[in-house]
Amino acid sequence: MSLGLLNLLVPRAGFVAHRGLCFGSDPRQSMDIYVPKALHAPAPVLLFFYGGGWQGGRRGDYLAFGQVFASAGIVTAVADYRLYPQVKYPAFVEDAAAALAFLHAHAFTYGGDPARLFVSGHSAGAYNAVMLASEPAFLRAQGGDLNWIAGVIGIAGPYNFLPMVQKEYVDMFHGPNNLDSMPVNHVTGPRPPMLLVTGTRDRTVAPSNTKSMAARLKSAGSAVEEIHYRGRGHVGILLSLLPGLRGLAPLRRDMLDFIHAH
Repeated sequence: MSLGLLNLLVPRAGFVAHRGLCFGSDPRQSMDIYVPKALHAPAPVLLFFYGGGWQGGRRGDYLAFGQVFASAGIVTAVADYRLYPQVKYPAFVEDAAAALAFLHAHAFTYGGDPARLFVSGHSAGAYNAVMLASEPAFLRAQGGDLNWIAGVIGIAGPYNFLPMVQKEYVDMFHGPNNLDSMPVNHVTGPRPPMLLVTGTRDRTVAPSNTKSMAARLKSAGSAVEEIHYRGRGHVGILLSLLPGLRGLAPLRRDMLDFIHAH
């Protein structure tokens, strides 16, 4: 899902955009960072991964997301990551870890507080964010650990969707029943606080993914908030972040409340 056309309606005032910052050697290992103007102290940092089935998407289409949270005083990064068929699992999550490591190292440069670093994503991007916080090995490979993550916000994410039937996903995740590929199977103890949201009318990623992930986190002693927005679908839940569409769901308010609480 792309917000590209909506970029034409996004205000350009109130933030400074730093584009094409590299966190790896591949052209897709890059991010844009939106810094609120007139920051008086280091601000929370929000790293966002978009969806697209791990097969499509461009960070440049998500200016709207950057503006929505930069306008609330949050340093906001939107990251690309390598896609299938160029790579397969777990390369998407490895890129997410590299992006987070870059932000942790450079947060102060862009007005952010590395101690208040949040990770979010929609759909496949939510998988990346939640898997990153569920399996400590990804950040350990970057010289970090899970305490780098102040909180995670998963929006309509697939976390427990075996068996796979589409041939692209079977290939992408190394078989129809690869248990290692599911975030829910990597929660073996307390994990960073999470806000997991979905829509009751999501026909792309079943809300049961959110239910099972939240239940697993709770059983492992993790702090988790689970929200099901009545009547919202897979795309509408993300569109609700935008001015004029916030009546669809209170997602922006819920995200900001979660960030400020943690």
